[in-house]
Amino acid sequence: MNVKEIVAAIKAEKPEITSVYFVGCGASQSDLYPGKYFLEANARKLRTSLHTANEFVYSTPAAVGPDSIVITCSLSGGTPETVEATKKAMSLGAEVIAVTIDENSALAKAAKYQIIHGFYKDYAAKMEKMTNVVALACEILHAYEGYEHYEDMQDGFAKIYDLINNSVKTLLPRAQAFGKEYKDMPMLYVMSSGATAMVAYSFSMFLMMEMQWVPSSSYNSGEFFHGPFEMVDKDVPYLLLMNDGPTRPMDARALTFLQRFDAKVTTVDAKDFGLSSAIKSTVVEYFNPILLSGVLRMYAEQLSIERNHPLTMRRYMWKLEY
Repeated sequence: MNVKEIVAAIKAEKPEITSVYFVGCGASQSDLYPGKYFLEANARKLRTSLHTANEFVYSTPAAVGPDSIVITCSLSGGTPETVEATKKAMSLGAEVIAVTIDENSALAKAAKYQIIHGFYKDYAAKMEKMTNVVALACEILHAYEGYEHYEDMQDGFAKIYDLINNSVKTLLPRAQAFGKEYKDMPMLYVMSSGATAMVAYSFSMFLMMEMQWVPSSSYNSGEFFHGPFEMVDKDVPYLLLMNDGPTRPMDARALTFLQRFDAKVTTVDAKDFGLSSAIKSTVVEYFNPILLSGVLRMYAEQLSIERNHPLTMRRYMWKLEY
């Protein structure tokens, strides 16, 4: 079943839904955030929240029940904590949708509905997980409350993959320069805002700390001036993800400060890839994380090449009992 069919089936069975929960671990939890952000920004009645899977199991929100939709996400479909969270939501009578690449995985089998997506074909395919989650959020909102910019969102979904793949065709020189300039960095600060805030978190936590063993921290650009900016100094390394849309002034303000004190800053700007020329202004902010996360993969790849540290290298993950 696709996104529209799943939501239609839920609506036919449950004419009233009051809450939508997004549940996952690691990068998959980050990929859920844009869907949660979209609902939070547009829903007038539906309540929504995002949870790491084990916390959902150990401290389950009291409102989870028959009038809830729970969207769980794991790339492989085998993340034990997310499988348990899916079973927990099912046991409470929620309508549970699993998002994964493997229809035969434990996650897919534990949920009532499944969204099976790609990943390996190209850079755009790596964003199918996040895109399907945003599409689910949009479809749920439209089904239960109505959404005036629904058609603009559908138009955006039809265009975003081509935009990602076209963008990376010209990106290699910039990504290579990032790899060369940052390969010996002792640490990296990563910032963004709005729907892209957890793309910054994901790049910091997983592509840097997990996959490169580089100490890293991430901030919402709106929080930068409430503490973290004290770390700014000449040549301190930053990566700033700049949005095209309403939260851009927050990113621009941070950039001005970083440049003022000669920090070593690389910007990855949605405007540089023509996001607003492809996506309607009414919904452009919700496509920032899909585009920026898609192109950032190339930056991580080039850094890993320069550091002679493959993105697949691990010390502990999958190697120890933990």
